[in-house]
Amino acid sequence: MLAGVKPTVGRISRYGVIPITADQDTAGPMARNVTDAAILLGALESPAADPNDPATKTCTPPPGRDYTPFLKAAGLKGARIGIPRAYFYDHIDLPGHRQPLSFSGGPAPRDGLTPEQARVMTEAIDILKQQGAVIVDPADIPSILTQDPAQNFALWGQCSGVNNAKGKDSDCSVVVKYGMKRDFNAWLATLGSSAPVKSLTELRVWNITHTTAGAIRFGQSQLDISDEMDPRADRVRYEADRAKDILLAGTHGIDEVMKANHLDALLFPGASGAAIAARPGYPTVIVPFGMVPNAPTPAFPAGFDARPQPFGVAFTGMACSEPRLLEIGYSFEQATRRRVPPPSTP
Repeated sequence: MLAGVKPTVGRISRYGVIPITADQDTAGPMARNVTDAAILLGALESPAADPNDPATKTCTPPPGRDYTPFLKAAGLKGARIGIPRAYFYDHIDLPGHRQPLSFSGGPAPRDGLTPEQARVMTEAIDILKQQGAVIVDPADIPSILTQDPAQNFALWGQCSGVNNAKGKDSDCSVVVKYGMKRDFNAWLATLGSSAPVKSLTELRVWNITHTTAGAIRFGQSQLDISDEMDPRADRVRYEADRAKDILLAGTHGIDEVMKANHLDALLFPGASGAAIAARPGYPTVIVPFGMVPNAPTPAFPAGFDARPQPFGVAFTGMACSEPRLLEIGYSFEQATRRRVPPPSTP
């Protein structure tokens, strides 16, 4: 069980990091607890904007890049925290009774929580109230509630895998598969003559050539659908999808519900808010809390007895809100102290 910070895109320089897409990529700390994560965040952040990454102008670092002054045990007192019930906690019928899409673009196994997950989140909300937080429930996300299928975030997945190759990608965002080729090739160029391959195409060919050695044991469909994108010819489509990502996840999503309710954070169960926060590049602090049955869909093979899995609580906010999110996350952690360290690394 780990505490972690997914920072605002640009809080930490992306220069030198092997990219998936610069629109959503960011490094960030994972640690035993919120204190360690806060210290690491300050160490990773540059004291000034990185000329190699224009996004580092987005957020201003705290004095001395020190986030520890925000770690206050009473940080929950008066904090306004929203509960995005629709879709993230409770099942909803989407426009046209269509099935929601997962982050990867394929059908999601379900929306809403299992009974075990719901019990964990109910307890977490009760603790937040006990610590003095103001709970706004529901604080539903407008782009989830809309009955316009073309404007519903739950029906707007990321293009992923062979089922979203060119010609099959009209109802998903091409941002990731377009950005992967654009940004991976740009990263390779920074390596100069030391680059072992010079393009995504060369990497795919190398993998195919070394298939018998296990180079692509799990396939490379993500690379395949990315490499078929043309950074010039497909730029108009990319820009349209990027604008829609920001509209549905940011402007008409997280921004709208937080501003309307004067929220400090949204509380998402586990990693369920990762997709909507990633599209506009917004930050999340996740804190260890509960354990739930490890029962995915589709199920594990018969005879595989999976142990329970960690189920944290995630506090998400708008751009550059890491200080407040760390304050909230730290206060919750101090009130609960639910992390179960592994025996090998206590």
